Amino acid sequence: MDMEICWHGRGGQGVVTASEILAETVVGEDKYVKAFPEFGPERMGAPIRAFTRISEQPIRIHTQIYEPDVVVVLDGTLIGKVDVAKGLKKGGIIIANYAGTPEELKKVLGTDAECHTVNATKISMEEIGRPVANTAMLGALIKYRPVVSYEALEFQIVHKFTGKLNEKAIKANLAALNRAFREVI
Repeated sequence: MDMEICWHGRGGQGVVTASEILAETVVGEDKYVKAFPEFGPERMGAPIRAFTRISEQPIRIHTQIYEPDVVVVLDGTLIGKVDVAKGLKKGGIIIANYAGTPEELKKVLGTDAECHTVNATKISMEEIGRPVANTAMLGALIKYRPVVSYEALEFQIVHKFTGKLNEKAIKANLAALNRAFREVI
């Protein structure tokens, strides 16, 4: 099972952290992974991308991902402004933080790719109190591409945030993960 994921978001939204959490979880499940961001002199709020490459075999490719199997969009305001579907492989999927339906997303993107939507910003505001949708989008991702187990992802979130966030904030991130996993369509 090889998979390449392209993450789209804005600086400061946790795009790189989401990619890292997934990568660290994959390593814990004895798979190979490469995860890295792409940004230059951008500042907070500028569009950025991150990439995650997952394989059962050692990974020898060290370039950005040009033809992803999965596109994850953390910031719905990028839709229509950034070509998030660019290079998506046939049979690939798009999972977006988007308040509309998957059919509406397909129309806006002008794609016939499989699309899934979840209002991760709303979930994040209600659970975490801030519009940081990274943990919510991880939940949405593994619902449709279970590259790691839900339990392993929960464990990794707790591990990653222990010492950085208080217990209440960690529980809020886990609640966002769970809601997005359940609410993504």
